[in-house]
Amino acid sequence: MAQGTGVSFGVLQTDTSQPVDIASDNMSVNQEDGSALLTGNVLIIQGEMRLSADNVLVVRRTEGNGIERLEARGNVLLVSGEDAAEAREADYTIQSGTVVMRGNVLLTQQGSTLGAEQMTVNMTTGNATLSGRVRTTLPGSGGN
Repeated sequence: MAQGTGVSFGVLQTDTSQPVDIASDNMSVNQEDGSALLTGNVLIIQGEMRLSADNVLVVRRTEGNGIERLEARGNVLLVSGEDAAEAREADYTIQSGTVVMRGNVLLTQQGSTLGAEQMTVNMTTGNATLSGRVRTTLPGSGGN
């Protein structure tokens, strides 16, 4: 198994049991499995975490109420605290608090940027791991 680069991400100890607020231009519901496809300016907010994308598939739990997973596709932006990450796609598993971002991931925090093919974030602990050709740009000292 390939190792990645570990970093912190966002507000530590996000409460993943908080309600998930969702807004979009359009929504189509599949009556058979209860899933919903959100399209156009999708914005999802849970506590301090904001997730936006072109499209998001909301997958309901097979047992009980609630959301199992959010599958975001196209121009994905994840913001927590002052940290922000962009990618082509992201999957957020609500119960575990895990977000996996894939495709040209760009993480911006405290004036630094990190890039990779994949980033896995544990929203509960704030720990993130980047893997797949990890690159970084650090700010200069700014002094003479």
